[in-house]
This record gives sequence, structure tokens and C-alpha cells, in this order.
Amino acid sequence: MISQFFVLSQRGDSIVFRDYRGDVPKGSAEIFFRKVKFWKEDGGEEAPPVFNVDGVNYFHVKVVGLLFVATSRTNLSPSLVLELLQRIARVIKDYLGVLNEDSLRKNFVLVYELLDEVVDFGYVQTTSTEILKSYIFNEPIMIDAGRLPPLGPAAMFMQGSKRMPGTAITKSVVANEPGGRKREEIFVDIIEKISITFSSSGYILTSEIDGTIQMKSYLTGNPEIRLALNEDLGIGRAGGRSAYDYGGSAGSGAVVLDDCNFHESVQLDSFDVDRTLTLVPPDGEFPVMNYRITQEFKPPFRINTLIEEAGSLKAEVILKIRAEFPSDITANTILVQMPLPTYTSRVSFELEPGTVGQTTDFKESNKRLEWSLKKVVGGSDHTLRAKLTFSQESHGNITKEAGPVSMTFTIPMYNPSRLQVKYLQIAKKSKTYNPYRWVRYVTQANSYVARI
Repeated sequence: MISQFFVLSQRGDSIVFRDYRGDVPKGSAEIFFRKVKFWKEDGGEEAPPVFNVDGVNYFHVKVVGLLFVATSRTNLSPSLVLELLQRIARVIKDYLGVLNEDSLRKNFVLVYELLDEVVDFGYVQTTSTEILKSYIFNEPIMIDAGRLPPLGPAAMFMQGSKRMPGTAITKSVVANEPGGRKREEIFVDIIEKISITFSSSGYILTSEIDGTIQMKSYLTGNPEIRLALNEDLGIGRAGGRSAYDYGGSAGSGAVVLDDCNFHESVQLDSFDVDRTLTLVPPDGEFPVMNYRITQEFKPPFRINTLIEEAGSLKAEVILKIRAEFPSDITANTILVQMPLPTYTSRVSFELEPGTVGQTTDFKESNKRLEWSLKKVVGGSDHTLRAKLTFSQESHGNITKEAGPVSMTFTIPMYNPSRLQVKYLQIAKKSKTYNPYRWVRYVTQANSYVARI
């Protein structure tokens, strides 16, 4: 059971606070924020998601810049509480349409009503958006999403020539369009988070894809949905071959999943026959299918690193990245980081001539090189040269004291597994009924590391 739940802004302001049991001091929010802001234990840069202060357990997750926190004096399962916090954030977003500080403050009555139904005396009752609709009576105060900067996952679908409509991210499950109309639409997102480790020579040591098919429905009457995936989709290893060994371009060829699981609403009667999922989607956002791939696949980026000594107190680092995806696809918000030797005192950078949208920085506090690229077009190469100055002579191998190189990025409308939604069929018989269907793909870096 949890004792308290609260939401803090990046400044530490308490936006929402609910005390369920009264066994934790009222100043817990201030204690938590002070501890997180000045976290220095074990040389950590950020506080872990779970920690204890004076007998109180603090659990927290960060969602679009907001801190969702729960406290308890009992020995709870950390994964259970962290999952609860994520689900509370999702439910609030389902009802408000936009999840940020402004929307929470303007809809605090609705938010407190939701919290009282989700948790009772510290015990979880339900986190289902569909079930909660029977008990929630307040209407949300809608926020003008057009003036909001794109935050977090919302921004990943707003790039390129085919932009998604504003309602894709900012629509409430209980609010209608202006004039009382309700726009019939359904969104299916294939989100893949990839983890790759490269050797110093550029070979792939480990590779993994954690994927989710996420759905959000705004269809009246809850009609049955048929979601067809690749017909040659395989579950389990296929004779030791990797998914990449099957060949074919993106969108074709066999896809082999190590394992997968489905939402409780999914019917699998025809899945083994034609790889079709049948379901009646509940209100709100939910994962239709989670899957994992550990076979080798084609990485979206290649990273090459070279370190050359230029005297006893100097060295030069050359970083090169190559986009291995098609030229009609663009990656966004790329960040390359590389730890440098602890005795590095100064770094000067040199980018390619005519470079636009790239920035560099040397974080002296933790001796880290950072290279930020706003956009990278598929098939392009980018190089950074960094000249290092040391405060003392190196008595060992510099390559052993630097690195590894890590990378984060987002690639809309691309997925390395080649899992595809072949068609999205809505079983509602009417000649005039033709709802909007949106199928979107995105790839993100979960752990993308290259050894030196």
C-alpha cells in the first residue's frame, strides 16, 4: 500500500498532493525534492527511482518533465509502485489530453477525482480508463495544444512531411470536438527501443529490440478491430538465423520474435493462421502487444572512434557516425556522448565546414564530451574532431581511460525489426462510416554503445 502520492514540477512546486494514510510527514515532498536535487551518494548523477530517507520509501518516475512520486513506510515491490505511477500518468493524460503543469493546475478537481477512484486508502482499485469513465463526472478544461512545445514521445511523430493531426496527442477520451462533434479515429503506434553494443572494431557484440504496439481508440460504440501483421511473422528462434538474415527491404521479408505477450482484450483465434489480432479496444491508450528480438539486425547508425596522441599533454579524438537507414527518413534529436580521461582540462572542437544544427560541449564536472545533432538524413556521414589538453601526462593507454561512446536518437517512420501493420480493419457495417486510421512507426535508442 502507498501512503502518499504527489506530482512535482521541475522547480519542486507541489502541483498535486494526496495523503492516503497519514503515516508519513506532510513535508515529504520537500524532503524528496531536496534529496533528488542534491543527490551525490555513490557518485551518482541522478537519484535512483527508489530510495529511503528516515524510514520512508520514495518511488518516483519522470514523465514529460514532471515528477510522479509515491511514498510508503511498508516494504512494497518497487516494480509494482513504479508501474502504478506510470499508469496514473497515462490515465491523467487520457482524461486531460495534454499532460503538463498547466493542464494539471487547470484540471485539479478532475485529477483529484481520478486519484480517489484509482487508489483508496493506499490500495489500488483500478487503472482502467474505460472503467473509470463510469465514476468520473467532471469535464476536462482543454488546453490550447497549438502553443505548447513538443515534449517527449509526442514530438517524435511531428517531424517530416507527413505530420499527424493535433488530436493525435492532445485529445481527451471524454471531451468532444468543438460543436459537440466527435471525430472517429484510431491510432496504432509501433515503438521500438533498441540496444546495441559495438566492439572497438565496429562489430556488433549484443543487439536487442524491445517493441510495443500501442493503440489509442476514439471510436464510438467500441467496434471490433482486426489488426493484421506480417504473414511470415515467426515466434522463437528460426534455426539460429537472425531476422536480418532473411533479407528483403524494409517492410518485407520474415520477422522473427524471440517472445511476445498480448493485452487481455486481444483474441488470438486466427493469429496462428494468418497473424491477425482481433480485439475490442478499451478507451484510452494501451499496449496491444509487447515483443522482444535478440537476433542480430541492421543497426540504424554506425559509430567509428579514433584517438591519436599528439604529444605528452595533448590528444585528438575523431568521432564519425553514419546513418544506415534510407535517405527519405530523418533521425531527430541525436546526442553523442563520450567520457574523457579524468585529467582532461580543456577541449576544442572542429565540425565539418557548412555544418548546420550541430552543437558541441565539454562537461568539465564529469569530464564528458557531448555532440548534439538536430537532424540526420539517412545515408549521410558526420564527423567531429576534438582536441584534448591534459593537466598531467598520461601514464597508460588513453583509449582505456576514455569511452565508451554512447548515443541517443529518435527515428520517426522507421523500425529495424520490419514488423508491419498490413491492414487495420474496423468491423462496423455502414456505407458512410469511414473513421480515420493512423499507423505510425518510431525507433528510439535504449542503449547504443560503442567501445573504443
